[in-house]
Amino acid sequence: MHYTGTIWRPPYEASSLLLEVTAGCTHHRCKFCTLYEDLPFGFRMSPMEDIEADLIEAQKMYRCFYGRKVTRTFLTGANPFVLKFEKLIKIAGMIHEYFPETETIGCFSRLTDVTLKTDQELADLHCAGYDMLTIGIETADDEALRFMEKGYLAADIIEQCGRLDKAGIRYSFFYLTGISGEGRGERGAKITAAVCNKLHPILVGANMLTIYPNSKLYEEIQKGNWKEESEIEKYREVRALVKGLEIRTVFAAMGASNAFQMQGLLPKEKEKLLAFLDNVIENVGEDELRQYRESVHHL
Repeated sequence: MHYTGTIWRPPYEASSLLLEVTAGCTHHRCKFCTLYEDLPFGFRMSPMEDIEADLIEAQKMYRCFYGRKVTRTFLTGANPFVLKFEKLIKIAGMIHEYFPETETIGCFSRLTDVTLKTDQELADLHCAGYDMLTIGIETADDEALRFMEKGYLAADIIEQCGRLDKAGIRYSFFYLTGISGEGRGERGAKITAAVCNKLHPILVGANMLTIYPNSKLYEEIQKGNWKEESEIEKYREVRALVKGLEIRTVFAAMGASNAFQMQGLLPKEKEKLLAFLDNVIENVGEDELRQYRESVHHL
């Protein structure tokens, strides 16, 4: 298989076929991100012959060794949905050729990738199997989005995800706890919950900001331009997000950046999640949480 660098996937894609179609990120400017520092380039598309070779190899592996069908494929890379409509359609056709049992195709996507597609193209991509995209919105706090150079604002989240809703393409959000900075976390969470309540994410997943010395954000901290939230403040922020969400969705904090992992269906299990978070806030000390943060050497 043609895998380049570290392969990142959401926890819920564990059983999916991981197919590399891109490597790296087209944006590559978010101040907090160090995920693709091991690549000597910013972004690269895979040759179609490599993609087909991987599908042939995967077909043999799944048929001969695993003895199971592939109903879902996850395209790897920071934002494969940026690819042109025609290439995404061609990739879908190849996947269906080698795995006719395929039901859905997912990937990471930036909000700006959606803007590149017309409404008809989005609808056609859904018909081709594209569904359940994972979008790292991080926050709907415009001030934080501008500072971190995400390349879009809250209004764009509403507009572009509204277009996905219209096309029938489901999506999950990744929220980055701590992105608003010291003293602003709960406010940012409330703003984000209000935006999510206007949309239909099937999952809202929270990850916790972990700052590494090779990030641009670390440089901003050294210059005195930004201050990190305490670990307890981060958990208060998560609590504010859960409390503010009024839509039916799954809330999850399952990644390695979370010292305490949790998952629940909203609104049914909201009180259960809030009680769990209250217990962490009231009974786990800042020192213990900070010790865990410093132990996360790489995400």
